[in-house]
Amino acid sequence: MSDVLRRDPRAEWIARNRLHPLHGTVSVGDEAEVRGPSGLLRKNPHKVGFIGPNGIKRIDRLKGNGNTVAMGRRSSGPQEVLLPLHSVEQPDFYIVVVPDMVGGRLTSQDKDILGQAHKLARGIEGGNEQKGAVVAVCFGESKEEGFDTSGVDRLILLDSEEYQGFCPEQQLAALVQIEASYQPKHWLFPDSVNGGADLGARLAARLDERPAVQAWQVDHETTVSRGASGSIDISRATPRILMLVEECADPIDETRHEAQPLALESIPRAIAQLQDQGQVAVDPNAIPLAEAEFILSAGNGIHNWDQFHDTATALGATEGASRVAVDDGFMPRFRQVGATGTWVTARVYLAVGISGAIQHMQGIGQCDKVIAINTDAGCDMVKRAALSAIGDSEEILAELLKLAQEHRAKQSEEGDQHAA
Repeated sequence: MSDVLRRDPRAEWIARNRLHPLHGTVSVGDEAEVRGPSGLLRKNPHKVGFIGPNGIKRIDRLKGNGNTVAMGRRSSGPQEVLLPLHSVEQPDFYIVVVPDMVGGRLTSQDKDILGQAHKLARGIEGGNEQKGAVVAVCFGESKEEGFDTSGVDRLILLDSEEYQGFCPEQQLAALVQIEASYQPKHWLFPDSVNGGADLGARLAARLDERPAVQAWQVDHETTVSRGASGSIDISRATPRILMLVEECADPIDETRHEAQPLALESIPRAIAQLQDQGQVAVDPNAIPLAEAEFILSAGNGIHNWDQFHDTATALGATEGASRVAVDDGFMPRFRQVGATGTWVTARVYLAVGISGAIQHMQGIGQCDKVIAINTDAGCDMVKRAALSAIGDSEEILAELLKLAQEHRAKQSEEGDQHAA
């Protein structure tokens, strides 16, 4: 009998197809290095490396001899990784980032800009002895817990009443105070519709600076911005005020930062007569799916549709649906989420009874946080989700509806007491 190593094409196909019922029983090519059919040693790129603290696979080029975690497959639970600390005791200069903080948390664009700030700081430091610190200035209520792992060396958190809601004049007064106190080398803003572009333009006008807008390639000497609707690039010397687009730089993911609070003198009210009366109530279902921030989506696992609609109303969520729910006539076609429906970019996507067909998974690829409610712990939606609840959807939604109603009632009581 020949000793030649032979391939099993069917086993290899099952190993590649994770939806196949026999996928878990085969282990073809499970090692990082295997012998191919020709006898040559081949590397499996999917097995080489380790999972970093942000869930991205990294290659261990130090072969386990550096400050990295050991190579291997990703474990079922989160890995505890102690990142090296980036400390700046006495900064010689500051670079200030004013993030959008949509919903009280750093957006992906905010984290890109923090990475850009550190890139600028390294360029300014060069080979001299100066050390720079990245300062984040955040307005309003903050729910962010990862300032340290996002690259914030110093933090100015202005969450008092006058900074709640839409108050660009008061925010500008705070930035002018920071300018006078710390004289930062650069001001970085997100070029977005969430307030960053407006606030950056206000500060540029106040300081009589010519800002760079739609900047996407920046170093301490040259800035490249997009012009003519992105059809051309415009190069210029790097100004003090920059408004940056998404993916302008890589976010910080391999170091911890101190995120120490930075002192700031009291800031007078910009307009004493101005009062914020809060946001205007909007029907969530009047918001197009492509623009919705919070989506409650129904699939084949929903049987009590009245309960689903009541839960969406109580949560203030925009309703979505899978193709099965739409084809069965339970939801209108414009509510369909997926590659054959609407591509969504919600910050929170709550999928109820949706197993996760490939077209649906493509449609939610840009969602920030995915939450799954399903009876199948092994379905693709549960694997994609950051948080999963395994059980009967009707029972879970009933409890969720109860909690939402109790929260609304408590908020109403507190509002009445405050008014009294």
